[in-house]
Amino acid sequence: METDRILEKLSPIVRKYWVPIIFGVLGLIFLGYGLIGLMASKSSDDAALQKPSGEIGNASMSEAKIIVDIEGAVISPGVYELPKDARLKDLIVKSGGLSGNADRAWFAKTMNLASKLTDGFKIYIPAAGEKTSAGSINSSVMGASTSQGSIDGLININTASDKELDTLPGVGPVTASKIIQNRPYQTVDELLSKKAVGSKIFSEIKSKISAY
Repeated sequence: METDRILEKLSPIVRKYWVPIIFGVLGLIFLGYGLIGLMASKSSDDAALQKPSGEIGNASMSEAKIIVDIEGAVISPGVYELPKDARLKDLIVKSGGLSGNADRAWFAKTMNLASKLTDGFKIYIPAAGEKTSAGSINSSVMGASTSQGSIDGLININTASDKELDTLPGVGPVTASKIIQNRPYQTVDELLSKKAVGSKIFSEIKSKISAY
């Protein structure tokens, strides 16, 4: 039979080269197992990478938000959630913009639309002609509900007008403008970190100011 003739021809070759043939067959078997293991490992790594990526993405989304309260003369006052890097302009737009009775002259003079918001701050926009009990126009409030530019004799750097800031030692119109432009401040030390004043002026005014 044809099969028998083929086996007879191959038998001498197999007997002569049986060692290399066995090693070759074993090599193919190990190669096959190696490829299967490599594919399984790659699939496992892809699945492992995808899950943390989703979790990190969700964590980033939750951490990249801030909560800010805006009250007073805006169309829709209230508490808003904004991106972490939001500016005052974004909050004004979110609240519908200034209302018809807003003190626009005060707003344009005092507020910096490019100032960065911080989680937990409150911003108050006064109406035109709105007065405090002391007879002065309300100031923007960030982080507190008081409407006065000073308390207990200390000038609040978050709410004081440029004229009030100008009364501080070493603070002139230019420095007062820098302080206003860099609002809000969580602590008075941020006057230095935000480079609103120099160390010499800060040492002269730190006992006369507050941030709330």
